[in-house]
Amino acid sequence: MGKCEQCIIKQFNALKSLTKDELIRISGCKSSKKIKKGEVIFEEGEVLNGVYCIRDGICKLSKLSENGKDQIVKMVIKGQLLGQRSIISGQSSNLQAVALNDMEVCFIPKNEIISDLQRNPKFSFDVLQDMARDLKDSDDIIVNMAQKTVKQRLAEALIYIQENFGENPDGTLSVLLSREDYASIVGTATESAIRVLSQFKREGLISTIGKFIKIENLNGLKRVE
Repeated sequence: MGKCEQCIIKQFNALKSLTKDELIRISGCKSSKKIKKGEVIFEEGEVLNGVYCIRDGICKLSKLSENGKDQIVKMVIKGQLLGQRSIISGQSSNLQAVALNDMEVCFIPKNEIISDLQRNPKFSFDVLQDMARDLKDSDDIIVNMAQKTVKQRLAEALIYIQENFGENPDGTLSVLLSREDYASIVGTATESAIRVLSQFKREGLISTIGKFIKIENLNGLKRVE
């Protein structure tokens, strides 16, 4: 794969704040790998020795709840960094990362990232901003779980996926999630998620092509109560 200083992907994350010399140094020690759909990138409780820069693909971050079910906390997409919070805190990861489709990632060793955090204030500030956004998103999830119905949360999840990940040529959502994944995102039982999706379909809010979902009435989804 290409050199970090010439990579377009860096424009979408905190690496954009590194100097050319810093990027050249990182480029010399990073490793690139392809990850297959369904493959685990790292496990919950694993000690991370670096961060991942996502060149292509999408992964889900999830946490195992006490009842043994995965709760999807976030989806991380092309251009984003993965694992920086664990590196900075010095703690093992509290989430599991699994590829939702075939991915290409670059792995940057922990020592290189720590060195740049200590030397480059702009880079440190950008990483801090990313972590602050993650914290805000976590707060929003907690509020949504407490105040919104399963129907509202599922409608918002569909809208979020369309807005952030786009559509296939046939208009279906580009990210193929299982019904279990949808249930995990909104914090409900799989049976409940299937029932709500079926209701959305009957009401003409969505349609399905195979396992893919297509939003037919965006404004209708936004008005779900």
